Amino acid sequence: MKLITDKLIKRFAEVGKQDIPDPLVIAKFFNPAGGGSWWVTEYNPEQNDCFGFVTGLQFDEWGYFSIDELEAVELPFGLRIERNIHFQEDVISKACPSGYLQK
Repeated sequence: MKLITDKLIKRFAEVGKQDIPDPLVIAKFFNPAGGGSWWVTEYNPEQNDCFGFVTGLQFDEWGYFSIDELEAVELPFGLRIERNIHFQEDVISKACPSGYLQK
């Protein structure tokens, strides 16, 4: 699955940089075979990387992550990191059920 679509690229450009305490989450990626969710608030098309809140790994934290690296992950049973196609944009404090850390 392509994680970043043309529609998402357009939406990220509309929203722009979000240097605010409760940013809008534009997309959510997840590991269908285990832990790990990426709540994406910003996208840099030149680097093909994102900024957002990552949960379910060793630590829950804000940070940058590479789309190329996420798309290259090979999980058991031929699974890959997926984009939640049913995700509805919302601020991080409401979108992320486990809570969040401020930037």
